Amino acid sequence: FCFLHGSDAEEDLVGNLASMSTKERIKAIQKMPETMRKKREIRNKVLKEITKKANHRPSCCTQCLQGAAVSFRRFGNALSEHFHQLRVWHKTLKIIGAEFGTSVLSYFVFLTWLLNFNIFSFLINFSFITIPQFLAAEPNNLSFTGLELFTGAGYFQQTVLYYGFYTNATISKIENGPSYNMQLAYIFTVGIYFVICFLILLISMAKFFSRNFINPQELSVNASKLLCTWDFNITNEKAVKLKQKNLHTQIKEGLTEVNKEVLNFSAMERATRVGVHLLAWVASLGIAVAACAGVYFLSINNLELFMKGYRNDLESQAAMLVLPVVVSLLNTLIPFFFSWLGHLERFQTPGQHIYVTITRNIILKMSIVGILCYYWLNIVATSESQCWETLVGQDIYRLVLVDFIFCLLGSFFGEFLRRIIGTTVCLNLGLPEFDIGRNVLDLIYAQTLTWIGILFSPLLPGIQMIAFFIVFFVKKVSLMRNCQPPRKVWRTSQMMTSFIFLLFCPSFLGVLSVIGVTVWRLKPSEGCGPFRGLSSMYAAVAEWIQVLESYPVSKWVVWIYHNLITSELFFFVLSSFVLIVTYLYWQIIQGRKTMTKLLRKQINN
Repeated sequence: FCFLHGSDAEEDLVGNLASMSTKERIKAIQKMPETMRKKREIRNKVLKEITKKANHRPSCCTQCLQGAAVSFRRFGNALSEHFHQLRVWHKTLKIIGAEFGTSVLSYFVFLTWLLNFNIFSFLINFSFITIPQFLAAEPNNLSFTGLELFTGAGYFQQTVLYYGFYTNATISKIENGPSYNMQLAYIFTVGIYFVICFLILLISMAKFFSRNFINPQELSVNASKLLCTWDFNITNEKAVKLKQKNLHTQIKEGLTEVNKEVLNFSAMERATRVGVHLLAWVASLGIAVAACAGVYFLSINNLELFMKGYRNDLESQAAMLVLPVVVSLLNTLIPFFFSWLGHLERFQTPGQHIYVTITRNIILKMSIVGILCYYWLNIVATSESQCWETLVGQDIYRLVLVDFIFCLLGSFFGEFLRRIIGTTVCLNLGLPEFDIGRNVLDLIYAQTLTWIGILFSPLLPGIQMIAFFIVFFVKKVSLMRNCQPPRKVWRTSQMMTSFIFLLFCPSFLGVLSVIGVTVWRLKPSEGCGPFRGLSSMYAAVAEWIQVLESYPVSKWVVWIYHNLITSELFFFVLSSFVLIVTYLYWQIIQGRKTMTKLLRKQINN
C-alpha cells in the first residue's frame, strides 16, 4: 500500500495504518518512499482517524487513555527531536568526515565518547556522594583569592572537591528517620562506578569490533555505498553537497585499501630500514626513561614543599605548579619528537606511522603515570601529612588543569604557528596534517588521571567534562583553519576499536590496580575523610557485613561477600577470563587480516 496515489487510495492507506498496532504502524510509515513532510502528513491523518474512532466509543475511560497515549507519544517524539538538536557536535562530525576522512573523524568520535563517559561519571558521584555531604557540610572559613583555580589548594581544601572534606558520620536530618552512611556510600559508589566502567568498555570494544572487524558486508562496501547508500529524503543543497563529499571520501578510502601496493625492497634497503627502526626505538625508550627519572626526583622535592605547610604568598602557590608544568611539558614536547622520528622511518602506510607513534606515546605517558602513582602510594601516603588523600587529590587536580592548558597551547603552537610558517616562511612545508596519534594519547592520559583521581577528588569528572567540551571545539576550529586533509587517503575502520582497547588496557586495568592498593592496603588519614580511624578503606565494608550477619534477611549479601568478594579463586577466574578474551581478540584480528589479504589477491587476479 506504500505506492498508492489519489484520494481514495490515501483513505485506504490511512484506514489500513489506523488498524495496525503502534509498532507496526511506525515501521510501515518509516518504510514509505516519501519525503519526511509527506510522512508527517500521513501520520497526522492516521492519528486523527484513530482519535475519531475513539470518540465513537461509549467508554470514556478508553477515550481518555487513548488521548493520553497519543499525547505522550507526541511529547516523546518532540523530546527526542530536541535532544537530537542538543548534540551540538552531530553536524560537526559529518563535516569533519567529509573534509578530512575517517582517520581524523575517529579522533573526534573518541573525544565525544569520552565526554559522554565523564558526564555519566559526574552525575553518579554528584548524586550519591556530593549532595549528601552538602547536608552535613560545615561553613568554609578560608578566603578565596582566585589562585586556587590553578593550584587547587587554599579555599578548595575545605570544599566537596576533595576527599578530606567528607564526613565519616551517618547523615540524618530527621530524628529517628532514615540515615545515610557516608562511608558505605563513598566506597560503594566508587566501586560500582568502576564495575560499570568495566562493563561499558567491554561492551564498547565488542560493539566496535563486530562492526569493524567481522562485518560480512565490508567486501562489497564500495558497491553498496555507490548504489544503495543515498538518502533520498535529503533536499537541502548544503546537505546534498556534504553527503556527496562524504561518500566520495569513503569510496576513495576503500579503493585505496583495495589497491594498496606492496613494495619490494632489496636486502640492503631492508637492513637499512630495520636499523633506522631500531635506532628510533632506542631513542624513544631512552627519552621515556630519562623523563620518568626526572619526574620521580622532582616529585620528591614537591613533597618537601607540602611538608612546609601552605603559605598565602605567590611564591608558594607558584612552586606547587612546578611538578604539573614539567610533566605536561614532557608529555607535550616529547610526542612531537616521536612524530618526527616516525617521518624519518618512512612507513609504508599512514596507519603504521600512527600505530607506532601511539605505542611510543603510551609507553611514555603510562610510565610517567606509573611513577606518579608510586610516589603517591608509597611516599605521600606514608608521610606525616594530616590528610595525604587531599594532597594526592590536589596533585591530580593540578595535573588535569595544566594538561588541559597545554593541550590548548599545543593546538596553537603545533598547528597555528606551523600553518603560518608553512604558508609564509617555508612554503615547501605547506599546511600541517592533524596528528592523530599524539592527540588520541592526550585524551587517554587525561582520562587515566581522572579515573585515578575519582577516589581522592569525587568531582574531578565534572572538571574533565568541561575540559573535553572546550577541547572539542578548539580542536575543531584548529583543524578547519590550520590543517589539511591527509595526503595519503586510507581507511581506518578499526581505529575506534584500537582506541577503546588502549583505554581499557593498560589505562583502565592499571587504574584498577592503583585503586585496589589504595582501598585494601593503605591506611587512611586519622584526621580527615570518611574512613578516618579505620585500618583501611575496605574495613568499612567488613564492619557492615558483621552487622548484616545478625539479620536473616541479609544472608544472601553475606554469602556474596564471603564467596565472591573475598575469594581469591573468583578473582583468579575473572582475570583469567579477561586474559583469554584478550588473547582470542588478537587472534581473530590476525585471522581477519590474513583472510583480507587472500581475498584481495583473489580480487586482483
